[in-house]
Amino acid sequence: MKSKKLSIIKIIIFFFLIFINYNSIAKSSTYSEEQTINITKNLRCLICQGQTIHESNSDFAESMKKFIKSELENGKTNEEIFSSLVEKYGQWIVYDPGISKNTFLLWTLPLLLFLIGGAIIVKKIFKKI
Repeated sequence: MKSKKLSIIKIIIFFFLIFINYNSIAKSSTYSEEQTINITKNLRCLICQGQTIHESNSDFAESMKKFIKSELENGKTNEEIFSSLVEKYGQWIVYDPGISKNTFLLWTLPLLLFLIGGAIIVKKIFKKI
């Protein structure tokens, strides 16, 4: 009688563990799909000017989507995927290039122009007073 109860409890625990594992696998696959979409929306298609990899239907875009999915399945992070693609295709493939020594002027120029323009306006205002 006692062993029968134990075997029933073991079966219940077994099915419970399978259920939990199935839910985590389903969530991880959708997360991987969402992650793939987010990555492809931030990459430029080198064939179609002005389109993202996500929007494009070119052969290059389709191969990039497959590459990104395989990299995510292999456990790579977004940053690792972006850095490998930048290394292979150059900084132009990324829509948000980030701050580096090559893009520093690109990021600081608007701030410098804003400060210079503000200084000119303040100088003109105080000159009139």
